[in-house]
Amino acid sequence: MKEYADDVKKAVQVMRDGGIILYPTDTIWGIGCDAANSAAVRRIFELKKRSDSKAMLSLIDSDAKLAYYVPDVPDVAYDLMDLSEKPVTIIYDNVRHMAPELVADDGSAGIRVTKEDFSRELCARFGGAVVSTSANVSGEPSPHNFREISDVILEGVDYVVSYRQNENIQASASSIVKLGSGGLVKVIRE
Repeated sequence: MKEYADDVKKAVQVMRDGGIILYPTDTIWGIGCDAANSAAVRRIFELKKRSDSKAMLSLIDSDAKLAYYVPDVPDVAYDLMDLSEKPVTIIYDNVRHMAPELVADDGSAGIRVTKEDFSRELCARFGGAVVSTSANVSGEPSPHNFREISDVILEGVDYVVSYRQNENIQASASSIVKLGSGGLVKVIRE
């Protein structure tokens, strides 16, 4: 049995019940919920005091699940995921099966296939995309580890994952690349 099995089970149940969680990812700690649940997504926006126009990304556990959310995954997306030395969030066009709050006016949304054990297991057990946005109030610095997360965030979620709370690493955010029609590749954040 994995050391985080109970955390995964509890987090999945909270998300299925429409709640929001605080959890470790392949980058920094994230606030998450069911990416298809509009009410839960709006709660995260409120907790972060973030404007609706600033989209949040979602995590999935395998590139095989991309086609469910993105009808035409560009081949270059797989190359980017395979060749990137750090986690890469890709903004895809024509995203479907996600809460409208996660999809930009142009129909795009950010999705990252996580390779980190806990978040991959979380997404797999949940069975769908999980929102992943930095665990901070908008305008404040993103936390590099659990100890840097503010009480406002800790008290505003329905479940806080115990796994990896004691790590003292300086995690950083993912790269962000937008893939558009006609082969457009635009680096948003390295």
